[in-house]
Amino acid sequence: MRSDDIEEVRRLRLFRDVSPGHVETLMRGAFLQRFPAHVELVREGERADFLHIVVDGRVEMFSAHRDRETTVGVLGPGQSFILAAVLLDRLYLKSARSLLPSRILMIPAEAIREGFAQDPMLARGLGEELAVAYRDVVKELKNQKLRTGLERLANWLLTRDAETGSSGCFELPFDKKVLAARLGMAPEALSRAFAALAAYQVVVQGPTVAIHDVEALRKLAQPSALIDDPAS
Repeated sequence: MRSDDIEEVRRLRLFRDVSPGHVETLMRGAFLQRFPAHVELVREGERADFLHIVVDGRVEMFSAHRDRETTVGVLGPGQSFILAAVLLDRLYLKSARSLLPSRILMIPAEAIREGFAQDPMLARGLGEELAVAYRDVVKELKNQKLRTGLERLANWLLTRDAETGSSGCFELPFDKKVLAARLGMAPEALSRAFAALAAYQVVVQGPTVAIHDVEALRKLAQPSALIDDPAS
């Protein structure tokens, strides 16, 4: 890896408190690679050889069983996958593929395990990463169990609007098939939910979403900090 790549890596959340020398040690066997969209990065059931960290782009975590497939999550810059499998030296429980052209940092799993045992600040960063991932799973479980599909979509739209500047108009970051799976809905159910949101002044044209009455949508969604706030 080039020196400017290593400097960029040091700014990632996972390494912000790790000494520069230890980061350089980790990077000796690491790769920072560019991938086009729709490339499979890891496959469930295989041994965890690398810890992957999204530097740029977007990655879909998914799983398949028999003839069914579902999106488990969508990751953006700064997020890692799949840390638990790396630390435990276990098999991947999920697959991953790039949704957009992406840059992915790949650190050998053995180097992560050695660093976890030897560097307290790296161990702390990895522990925080696992804690965040656990809380995200709990929030997603609550989202799926306590809300209807329409309510999940409404809350996702409000969150996406906030992420893009709260302008009330934004582009979907991935296609509707992925969004449906992300929300735990069949594609046709997502289409019906979008149609139902017309009554709340939500207009969808292709990938463009316009929210003309945010308060009406918020009243339907009833967002909760304990489910929807990424900082909670």
